Amino acid sequence: MAAPVDDMFSRCVDPAKASNNVDVRFIDNVKGKGLFAKRPFKKGDTIFIEQPLVSSQFLWNALYKYRACEYCLRALETAEENARRLSGLPALSLPHPELCKVRPDRHQACPQCQVMYCSAECRQAAWEQYHKALCLGQSHDDPDHPVNKLQDAWRSVHYPPETSSIMIMARMVATIKQAQDKERWRRLFSSFCSRTANEEEEIVHKLLGEKFQGQLALLRNLFTTALYEDRLSQWFSPDGFRSLFSLVGTNGQGIGTSSLSQWVHACDALELPSQQREQLDAFIDQLYKDIDKETGDFLNCEGSGLFLLQSSCNHSCVPNAEASFPDNNFLLHLSALSDISPGEEICISYLDCCQRDRSRHSRHKILRENYLFICSCQKCMSQMDDADMTSEEDEEVEGEGETEGDDMEDEMTDV
Repeated sequence: MAAPVDDMFSRCVDPAKASNNVDVRFIDNVKGKGLFAKRPFKKGDTIFIEQPLVSSQFLWNALYKYRACEYCLRALETAEENARRLSGLPALSLPHPELCKVRPDRHQACPQCQVMYCSAECRQAAWEQYHKALCLGQSHDDPDHPVNKLQDAWRSVHYPPETSSIMIMARMVATIKQAQDKERWRRLFSSFCSRTANEEEEIVHKLLGEKFQGQLALLRNLFTTALYEDRLSQWFSPDGFRSLFSLVGTNGQGIGTSSLSQWVHACDALELPSQQREQLDAFIDQLYKDIDKETGDFLNCEGSGLFLLQSSCNHSCVPNAEASFPDNNFLLHLSALSDISPGEEICISYLDCCQRDRSRHSRHKILRENYLFICSCQKCMSQMDDADMTSEEDEEVEGEGETEGDDMEDEMTDV
């Protein structure tokens, strides 16, 4: 059963405003539902801000000391602490430390299991929604506790770069266990995109690799031992667990938070004399070089969440909206990338900027493998007559066609 329309807006920061801005409509049996504008938006406008039903930091990300609030994923390190760890420079001092918005004096630990939250409000919200059922108490560091065994098993089958977490599923179960209105929460979770059995197999295979059947059975057994609930018995059956796994893999929206990124954005907004601006920009450029050398691409606290309204957004290779997390927590801001007219479908892209610039065949290959659909957006339809080859094959063909003179011209151009 799909969630009622009013439920679709229930996790928005301002549900009434969001419901006046957008509408969720059924399109067809191929695309399913979609999100449509009810009023005009200008480029840069915020369409809505939404909190996830559940979210979780990735397990490897947490193990590698990316410290985040257990509830809202807000980065817990100060910008300076973050910069020191990522750059490997323990004596590093950041200029303008007052621009860092992290407040360690507000951080609170769960008194039973000591997991950390950015505030008393987040600690209470987690306790009331799911943490009461998941709190390990004094067994937090016990490797034989069923929840810890489940997390270790997940880390052993899903390596970085991470795209999902078994703890999203655990928090779904715990939320329903603790909820007074259990049926409402079941309805909310059931509103996400569902798949056929064959598609579910493909998604699980993608997440777990070649040995996915055996690994899925192992995870289900550990999941059942740790969390079994009679009223959710179907989620613990082989077919139900696979469906739940597929739901999270299909609908999970990545979340990234960083106190350092927030500090950099705040520095960019400073009005400074030209010499001070040049010095600050040079400092930040060097810092990112040091971080790249020491840590590489993994800069953020990373996780994923299930967003009820945002999940209605379909993909386009020419998106007119994008999701971001400018508050350094799990609040998703959907913003217009271009002017949007009333009645126009609001689409995001499941591809990054580089992938969107690749050939139609390359884009379709990525979307088929990861999301199990063939895109029919305006850009893809306009390129229907393009050759069916990937961007890499395009480059090889172009390379084979170059003559010695072409090489010489390239060298001269490079100089």
